[in-house]
Amino acid sequence: MKGVMNGPTPEGAPDGPNLGTADGRTVELTAPAKLTVTLQVTGVREDGYHFLESEMVTLDLVDTLVIDLDGDAGLDVVPEWPGDDDGWRDLDMGAVEDNLASRAMAAVGRTAHVTLVKRIPPGAGLGGGSADAAAVLRWADCTDLAIASRIGADVPFCLGGGRARVSGIGDEVALLPFEDRRYLLLFPPFGVDTAAVYRAWDRLAAAGPHSDGEATSNGLEAAAVEVEPRLADWKRALEERTGRPAHLAGSGSTWFVEGATEEFGVELGAGLWLDGQHAPLVATRTTPAAGEVLQ
Repeated sequence: MKGVMNGPTPEGAPDGPNLGTADGRTVELTAPAKLTVTLQVTGVREDGYHFLESEMVTLDLVDTLVIDLDGDAGLDVVPEWPGDDDGWRDLDMGAVEDNLASRAMAAVGRTAHVTLVKRIPPGAGLGGGSADAAAVLRWADCTDLAIASRIGADVPFCLGGGRARVSGIGDEVALLPFEDRRYLLLFPPFGVDTAAVYRAWDRLAAAGPHSDGEATSNGLEAAAVEVEPRLADWKRALEERTGRPAHLAGSGSTWFVEGATEEFGVELGAGLWLDGQHAPLVATRTTPAAGEVLQ
């Protein structure tokens, strides 16, 4: 298994993201979102984990973690959701003890008070929880992919970030040359349960080849639409608005198109409306890796 460690930014990339600053006994960490550009499910392990082949990149949409080393152990979540001021959707973070940042703190044996400013929506397929956990691991100088994998399947990639080929069950990460790309993200007014999508994929796979999934850049798309049929309507709305093919981020619910906002003539603040429901639009660009891959 390849390992990820902190190191120089790949040659040819712009200056890397600022992933952490310190002020006395307080540390501020940055956790970039993960975008799965392509994804295919290649098999299933005996224990039910799925084998993947995918290309992932990190984005400048980020969560922020403020670690107070003198504070009482615990986690506070401060939402700064896109479009939250217009009643976009109810975003439930779940129990604090289930939060991946909390699990990462436990995994590295650290105690502190963490204030988590959430901008990456849960249930969006952008690896927000994994990004938060990876930020904690970087802070603790933990570069062990086995530990990262035990916290979550996307944590190994998020630990290094940048652009990478990710395979296995997410634990095989091979860094690729950085490419400066722009993406327009659409956040439908609901999340999608990742476990339910993989169960749907299992059912579809057992029933035989399904061309819808094979024709897309994301082999989970047909399964995700089966779990949440409204996804198809939002995909069409984004494609009609931009004139570009829309792709599903991971197991959903985010749809994305590649290109700069000015290419589409899209007013970001307006978002998209469908059947009386609103979906924010967010312009993003890729960020370089936080480290290098050891061969």
